[in-house]
Amino acid sequence: MKLLNKSLKYLSISILLIVTIWSIIFYINMLDEIQDSIDDGLENYKVLILQKVDTDPSILKKSFFDESNYAIREIGEKRALSMKDQYRDTLMYMQDEDDLEPVRMLTTAFEHKGDFYELKIINSMVEEDDLIEDLFWSVFWLYVILVVSIILINNIVLRKLWKPFYNFLNQVTKFRLGSTRDLPNISTDVKEFNMLKNAVNSLLQHSLETYQHQKQFIENASHELQTPLAIATNKLELLLEKGNIESEQAEGIAQVLQIIERLIRLNKSLLLLTKIENKQFFDQQNISLNRIVQQTLEDLEEFATFKNVKVTIHEHTDLNVEMDPALANIIVSNLIRNAIFHNLPQGNVSVDIKTDMLTISNTGKREPLETDKVFNRFYKSSDKKMDGTGLGLAIMKAVCNLYGFRVSYRYLADRHCFEIQFKNSQEKVER
Repeated sequence: MKLLNKSLKYLSISILLIVTIWSIIFYINMLDEIQDSIDDGLENYKVLILQKVDTDPSILKKSFFDESNYAIREIGEKRALSMKDQYRDTLMYMQDEDDLEPVRMLTTAFEHKGDFYELKIINSMVEEDDLIEDLFWSVFWLYVILVVSIILINNIVLRKLWKPFYNFLNQVTKFRLGSTRDLPNISTDVKEFNMLKNAVNSLLQHSLETYQHQKQFIENASHELQTPLAIATNKLELLLEKGNIESEQAEGIAQVLQIIERLIRLNKSLLLLTKIENKQFFDQQNISLNRIVQQTLEDLEEFATFKNVKVTIHEHTDLNVEMDPALANIIVSNLIRNAIFHNLPQGNVSVDIKTDMLTISNTGKREPLETDKVFNRFYKSSDKKMDGTGLGLAIMKAVCNLYGFRVSYRYLADRHCFEIQFKNSQEKVER
């Protein structure tokens, strides 16, 4: 969840809780005020009735409710003395009404000329109920409007507040060492955002300097290694051409030449791998993998014939990807070359091109490779010859990681199968 949404979530929940508590308290207080007002009216009515009893004792015989809304009946002294004024809500049939109506009733006791009486006074709550209902809905809609308004306002305000942060984050996300010239920048008066910008730019500046030093070192090291290796190769070849050396010495020189040649290939492979990991390939094009596979098979046709390996291709669809052409050639040629080189006599290689997927399987050693190590640098199976550099699959894996492609290996039905999934890549290299 985004920080903006998370902060908005916590703020909205807090405001929602506060407004909810306030609404409940407000409603209860208003309801209490209405009941207090009704109870005060009943109390005044009680005083008037007691005053009327002194002038008109006949009302003591009024034992049922009528238009005057009170009733009196005689009770015992003990009960009268134990009674206190009691207010309660109840339902009663009112005059000219067929249905029960809500009323507020006061029950009390009084004494008149040595006799004790119970007095019940009622007040219709029909209008008050309507008032309470109106009050409830008024509070409810006020509550809803307040919550919605607060959320909308805070959302607008917070989005405006966090806009510089997301702009800066977008610039940092698109920043690429070696290709992006300007450091990410934002214009804001928020102290924390400016502190973040300075900290990130300081780290990026340090990374840029380290990247340039590393790049320069790799280029210099590669160049410096190529020169002495080339000189050593030339001198050894001159010794062989003179022909005044013994056969054992010539054989030793030939072995040294093979080692030097392997060092040259290893140096080039390590340089290529470093360039891939440093994202120094940015020639993005729409590449047809079908065409690259066909060209690779043509280039390796003589090699396959020499190894006596049959290669078949199954094109189920046209497979196009956005990537650097040189890197596309690397992943295809490395897989096909490995499939031919590490095959059995009279073996075969199958290349399947499907929608967003390239699968290369081959016969070979009848036991699976170590799945967790097969893409490691310098990984070689136990019986593998020392002719290769051990970097082919590592380079191919680095290219796939660069573009977010998923590469996998499995051993199925006595066949070694490598599969590259181009769809749903997790990250794409920015152009």
